[in-house]
Amino acid sequence: MKPTLLVLAAGMGSRYGGLKQMDGVGPNGETIMDYSIRDAIRAGFGKVVFVIRHSFENEFKAAINPQRFDNKIEMEYVFQELDKLPEGFKVPEGREKPWGTNHAILMAKDVVNEPFAIINADDFYGQDAFRVMAEYLQTLAADSKGDYCMVGYRLENTLSENGSVSRGVCNIDENNYLVSMTERTSIARSQNGIEYKDSDGSLHPLQPDTTVSMNLFGFTPDYFVESEKLFVDFLKKSGNELKSEYYIPFAVNTFIDRGYAKMRVLKTTAQWFGVTYKEDRPMVVNRLKELHDKGIY
Repeated sequence: MKPTLLVLAAGMGSRYGGLKQMDGVGPNGETIMDYSIRDAIRAGFGKVVFVIRHSFENEFKAAINPQRFDNKIEMEYVFQELDKLPEGFKVPEGREKPWGTNHAILMAKDVVNEPFAIINADDFYGQDAFRVMAEYLQTLAADSKGDYCMVGYRLENTLSENGSVSRGVCNIDENNYLVSMTERTSIARSQNGIEYKDSDGSLHPLQPDTTVSMNLFGFTPDYFVESEKLFVDFLKKSGNELKSEYYIPFAVNTFIDRGYAKMRVLKTTAQWFGVTYKEDRPMVVNRLKELHDKGIY
């Protein structure tokens, strides 16, 4: 059974200054998604599911569709909206912020029935990352439960020179299984090295070789069932807050702590880069041109 690729593309790119998912940064106007999808096809994925929003549905479908990829892969589209909540819950008055990355995953629960990987639409992960992910997922049965994976990257290779970033900082055991993952939301280089800022504004150091998550995870369909249960608990506790978010690291940590799941951290030779800020764009354009010049694409 071929795995599915779930692309989180509902973000509006407020820091970037536009709909960065659709920005043509490649030498021939390719979006970063173009590279991810072609790498996924090459690695053996059989379907791509995009999580988008109704507000840009037509624009997105016109640009990203099976014909663009010579009909080599099946595609489906699902929608993340604020009111897509479990029965009995409603959006609190004044809330505008999305519910977070794990809420986005739940939008695909009715169309994904096989092992699947998730990625961010605006991140470049590299061919080898898709290869190692596909190889792992292809060893799993559709009815497997709690046998998850992720591709880890070195922190120093994931930073922006134009502002702070958010990363899932990983604690890994000697067998390359994840022990815990902590979401750090204000990481940046400073004169002291690499630091993150906590909720109180205090700065704390991070080592350059720290393994971080770039939202390249692999799951089996049971993840939808279990994380929706956890989302209900989240909404009961934090659903009335205007800025609370249901992050993937929160769900993963909970499942590991409860002994329900284990998550293998996969190694890759791939180099990550992305466009968090508009000022990151020239770097991405140059990196992609280098890859084309080398004949990789």
